[in-house]
Amino acid sequence: MDKNILQDYIDACELIKETEKDIKKLNRKKRTIIQTNVKGSMKNFPYAEQHFRIQGTTFTVGDDSHLRYSERLLGERKANAEKVKIQVDEFMNTVPLRMQRIIRYKYFEGLPWEEVADILGRKATGDSLKKEFQRFMEKI
Repeated sequence: MDKNILQDYIDACELIKETEKDIKKLNRKKRTIIQTNVKGSMKNFPYAEQHFRIQGTTFTVGDDSHLRYSERLLGERKANAEKVKIQVDEFMNTVPLRMQRIIRYKYFEGLPWEEVADILGRKATGDSLKKEFQRFMEKI
């Protein structure tokens, strides 16, 4: 397991959320309906005024193919991010509990080493936890 994949975990989780929002935004564009009122009269006598409501979408066939292409790309991006997330989750299940906590606070929550040491207690210091983490990463 590469240390960089731990840093990618946070980005992968956020990318999944952002991609889901982008997909929803694209689908909203498809459902946008525009409507307006038009008035006119009959061609022949009596020239009675009539009112019509016209509604439709500005979504064209070209927009549809672009939307499908964009959705496919966003789906691939989401799938790749989910693979990274799963790799890290599987890795975390193989790690000792103390190291899981260190990784969680340092990488997933982004806390400085000193704050991680305060949370873990047991007279740990930021430097000692950093060294413990480095030794652990060298072993794997």
